[in-house]
Amino acid sequence: MALLILGLVLFIGVHSFTMMRERRAAVIAKLGLNGYKGVYSALALLGFVLIVIGFAQYRADGYIQIWWPPIWTQHLAALLVLFSFILLPAAYMPGYIKAKAKHPMLAAVKIWALAHLLANGDLGSIILFGSLLAWAVVARISVKRRKDAPSAVSAPVTRPQAKYDLIALVIGLVAYVAFAFWLHYLLIGVPVFTA
Repeated sequence: MALLILGLVLFIGVHSFTMMRERRAAVIAKLGLNGYKGVYSALALLGFVLIVIGFAQYRADGYIQIWWPPIWTQHLAALLVLFSFILLPAAYMPGYIKAKAKHPMLAAVKIWALAHLLANGDLGSIILFGSLLAWAVVARISVKRRKDAPSAVSAPVTRPQAKYDLIALVIGLVAYVAFAFWLHYLLIGVPVFTA
């Protein structure tokens, strides 16, 4: 469990650093934008690897069950995660989904984490998904309050186009089906749909 927590501290810490705009600007001034991105990416990747290894070790040692979610929460989680898979590609496309969701990537993380919290009642899952949900909520609040966020006046106006929503929908559905029916079990060791 220690590696899982260390990975979360590193991963969330690096991602939370972007909320400290003055410190971030100072680091970018010192390292340059590419240097900053390199260090940021390396630390985030290290944190992610530690999370994966730490969670695998936790699972191998045996789940510490806190509560037993009813079976319907698994079905609800599967539906909610579908929305996350659609929101994720929509974050990079100027469609109506992005315009309405404002920050689709953070929305995707929040929905994904909440879905997994609903369907899993063990301590490791609560720590993992609860931490990521808390970070995504704080990050969204931070973005909303950010002084250097582009205003409606200064931001370039890109008119949303429905074709990008359709592309995000197709990418999200294909990725969801691949992950739900094959990759989740292959990578995580837990089937999404059980008989």
